[in-house]
Amino acid sequence: MGNTLSCCVSSEGSPKLPRQPEGLEDYKISTDVSDDTGPYLQHISDREVPDELALESNPSDHARASTIFLSKSQTDVRDKRKSNHINHVSHVSPGPLLKKYSSCSTIFIDDSTVSQPNLKSTIKCVTLAIYYHIKNRDSDRTLDIFDEKMRPLSREQVPDDYSRTDPEHKLIYRFVRTLFSAAQLTAECAIVTLVYLERLLTYAEMDICPANWKRMVLGAILLASKVWDDQAVWNVDYCQILKDITVEDMNEMERQFLELLQFNINVPASVYAKYYFDLRSLADDNNLSFPLEPLNNERAQKLEAISRLCEDKYKDLSRASMRRSFSADNLVGIRRSNAVLS
Repeated sequence: MGNTLSCCVSSEGSPKLPRQPEGLEDYKISTDVSDDTGPYLQHISDREVPDELALESNPSDHARASTIFLSKSQTDVRDKRKSNHINHVSHVSPGPLLKKYSSCSTIFIDDSTVSQPNLKSTIKCVTLAIYYHIKNRDSDRTLDIFDEKMRPLSREQVPDDYSRTDPEHKLIYRFVRTLFSAAQLTAECAIVTLVYLERLLTYAEMDICPANWKRMVLGAILLASKVWDDQAVWNVDYCQILKDITVEDMNEMERQFLELLQFNINVPASVYAKYYFDLRSLADDNNLSFPLEPLNNERAQKLEAISRLCEDKYKDLSRASMRRSFSADNLVGIRRSNAVLS
């Protein structure tokens, strides 16, 4: 039925191929990519980029892609490890131990979890990630809406070298901590803020630099507080925190921020968890320890109650799945073997 088109051409020719018209005797189909003398018919699978590979290039959308801030911090981390090794070898006395360890009498537990991160430690890690973004940036690509010289956040005169002097980590931390404290934002909101920042850098092809970091961080916090928190902070509330900024400026920045994000404000749970654990890795590399609290009787009872609740829920789900799987009458009860932990 109809003509058939074959993409496989042998060197000896095929009897099924129609006779070539005059003038096309010298036309050859080449399958060698490196041969520039003849045309190359590329397969459709080579021309199209799979969606998964496209998503993996953006860490704010795909959980398998590595975060940008962690890769930017690796250079400084290697230098710090080398310096610490040299200092450790040169010093005779190790000095006091700063890290807490559990013993037979006292058990220390981490107060920060992926569902309930510690606020102070999370803000420190997020601002440290922003610091590495600025310090190890590739260029100074920015937009006028985020330029602090063109749209200042205060009436104080912006220094002439505002675009050349990198801010210290303490300065970024104080700026973000002031906003979170005044607006009463949560630690989860700080992680979502970092996700929006890296999504903005990828979508808009921008860089966080000394000239725009304050307004970019403010726009990300503004958007994250509205998406994450149930009781969002209004734009006019930020104008009360930053006295010299206008509501019109906040509205315009929010609108352009959303347009640059292509209105993609969704943060999957897998992406959120990846950013949380990468922030913890960043904290370990920079000696920023999350708070360890001793396990008391009240905390132990709460953990035991949570464990029992999860165990009962798992048993109910297991029974329901077994009831749905029964397909024979008078089935003998299923035997369960105890797990052996080595």
